[in-house]
Amino acid sequence: MSFASFADFFAMGNHGAYVWSAYGICLVVLVLNVLLPLQAKRRYLQDEARRMRREESR
Repeated sequence: MSFASFADFFAMGNHGAYVWSAYGICLVVLVLNVLLPLQAKRRYLQDEARRMRREESR
């Protein structure tokens, strides 16, 4: 499929809204699949460090 202009490429033959929203949703899901486990790991390590400090002070 070839496009006459860059604007036609973005319009995707009048399916641009569907195509680009699907790409956007996919990108958001992929980013969340990376960020959420990193955030959970950081929170877990902070909680464990806090627990260890509490146990040492007893």
